[in-house]
Amino acid sequence: MAIAITILTGTMTGTAELVAEEVRDRLRAAGAAVEIVPMDGQGVEVFARRGVFLICTSTYGQGDVPDNAQALFAALEAEKPALAHVEYGVIALGDRTYAATFCFGGKRFDQLLSSLGARRVGEIMLHDASAGTIPEEVAVEWAESWLDMLREARDEAA
Repeated sequence: MAIAITILTGTMTGTAELVAEEVRDRLRAAGAAVEIVPMDGQGVEVFARRGVFLICTSTYGQGDVPDNAQALFAALEAEKPALAHVEYGVIALGDRTYAATFCFGGKRFDQLLSSLGARRVGEIMLHDASAGTIPEEVAVEWAESWLDMLREARDEAA
């Protein structure tokens, strides 16, 4: 059975959405069932979906999550749902020019989800906009190895 993956996108300029679309296409080609869900208007109930989650978010302002992700982030902080059933990965987009808050949008989601009992699979993918690499290319490569980790974990559990 295909691994179900929900990509939750937090974006201000559309870069995270573009990255999510490329990752979705590659993961689908690798046999996963992938859906992109923008964080706009989402509440904690989004984590009731089956499967694994991939947070794909940029960083905005002083290390904040993007505007469209703020309501979901605030709801998670306020409601503190038990997320022990949740497995997730993180694609964090940022710019090392802002060293003190580099990729904090993704890092903040990671810390919050972890504090609620969710389990991150693999390392956070950190993309530096000032590095001259194309974020969707870096993310697609990372996502392929992330999917391999998910599959290995499923095989070991079976």
